[in-house]
Amino acid sequence: MKALIAFTVATGLVFSASAFAAGGEDLAKAKNCMTCHKVEGKLIGPAYKEVAAKYAGQKDVVAGLSEKVLKGGTGVWGQVPMTPNPQVSLDEAKTIVTWIMTLK
Repeated sequence: MKALIAFTVATGLVFSASAFAAGGEDLAKAKNCMTCHKVEGKLIGPAYKEVAAKYAGQKDVVAGLSEKVLKGGTGVWGQVPMTPNPQVSLDEAKTIVTWIMTLK
């Protein structure tokens, strides 16, 4: 994400929120996040719209949820654990979470 911001500033390009959001959705698909989650409706894990609603307005939500994407966790949405995702970098997780938070 830092590289994208640096590139944007250096080139003077401006990305719309919808273009950034589309990148997050594509990344979620490419990193197999959609195996357990859907935008609407529970699959194995909660729907992304439910996640966005639950965490709306919380401070540092992107950083916190990005860490959860990387490390996994359990207990917030029931007893089914979210497994760690070593195939996802921190910047990729931030991009995915930023997209999820646009789904309110």
